[in-house]
Amino acid sequence: MKIGLIHYSGPPMVGGVEQTLYHHATELARLGHQPRLIVGVGEAFDDGIPVQVIPALYSKDPRVLAVKAALDSGDAGREFQDLHASLVRDLEDKLLDVDVLILHNFLTLHKNLALTAAVHSLLTTGKLPRTIGWHHDFAWLRPEYRAELHDGSPWDLLKKPWPGVINVVVSRVQRTKLASLYDADAESIHVIPPGIDLARLDSWTDLTRRIVEQLELLQADALLLLPARLTRRKNIEFGLQVLSELRRLSSKDVRLLITGPPGPHNPANVAYLEQLLALRSSLGLENAAHFLYQLGEDDPLDIDDVTMGNLFSICDALFFPSLDEGFGIPLLEARLSRMPIFCSDIAALHESGDANAHYFDPQSQPQEVAADVADRLLSDPSIISRAEVRHSYSWPVIVADKLVPLLEGLDDV
Repeated sequence: MKIGLIHYSGPPMVGGVEQTLYHHATELARLGHQPRLIVGVGEAFDDGIPVQVIPALYSKDPRVLAVKAALDSGDAGREFQDLHASLVRDLEDKLLDVDVLILHNFLTLHKNLALTAAVHSLLTTGKLPRTIGWHHDFAWLRPEYRAELHDGSPWDLLKKPWPGVINVVVSRVQRTKLASLYDADAESIHVIPPGIDLARLDSWTDLTRRIVEQLELLQADALLLLPARLTRRKNIEFGLQVLSELRRLSSKDVRLLITGPPGPHNPANVAYLEQLLALRSSLGLENAAHFLYQLGEDDPLDIDDVTMGNLFSICDALFFPSLDEGFGIPLLEARLSRMPIFCSDIAALHESGDANAHYFDPQSQPQEVAADVADRLLSDPSIISRAEVRHSYSWPVIVADKLVPLLEGLDDV
């Protein structure tokens, strides 16, 4: 689907709407669509996403500022009409092969009323494709703007629903405001929030991005990290059994990430790996227990230190069922990451752990440990909150689960 996104400005300009354009376009392109930005100022940020610049879209373009000054005093005369006509021509040329158009903010904001009026003219003459109005601010509801607004055209365009346009706001509060402004049914207005860029917040490496995307980790209800090579003393089979019981008891999508490859110094580790893979299969955990070494293309995947730090940040708890350790550095890393710790009740781990770690007998029944993890972890408000952010407010999830279904359902509207 060819999707045009229009705003006063685009990246690298700093702003919430510009960030929305960036992430919408990036994720739509990743999902196989063909987005393009049509903005007053902006630069290309991806070879596969065209950025088309029409300077008179920019709210601070000198010509736009001159027209706005006249409009603020109630003058919608010759300069406004000329700019309106010029934008009609420029936009019509850019929209010839667009399937869907997303208009950001200027349907309800007055920073470039010539743009608002030009797009409305194209709509009423049947020259727009299917159209979505994406509303972030409402000029008519802001007291500080009231002196700049007047009765009649073009100001009235900012407070009336446009025929055939699907309306989107960024929150339920904004939906209530737009419904009041438009005198419309709130249920007819879609709510799609902005998101957060987890990769930017935690400085993800390219490898981290690949792991998260390939394993669809953002969809998990809880992520357990087991940072160890695949050797028998690490007791990884116990981790698989606990994971199986935990998923059964909770009915949650709990995942286990095992970071290391088979230990290199003991040939028996190859046989141990085969046993682990067979156990994973018998427990039906192929999509829940992730051996990260398998993501390597030719050789076992090597997790670098920065990517490992990313995994400590992404995951919800450390699960460390080792039978024997000299010390236990992963527990120190988990403590620095403020991560809950579930680990074996062995002497060395008491040295590197602390009083807040949850210790278990690594040779006990898996269901007993799973019940303890479920009770302590899956009912923890902070863990529930983290999962909600991953599920509802990360950009890939927002675009895939909210924006794309809206676009694909436009034919039925």
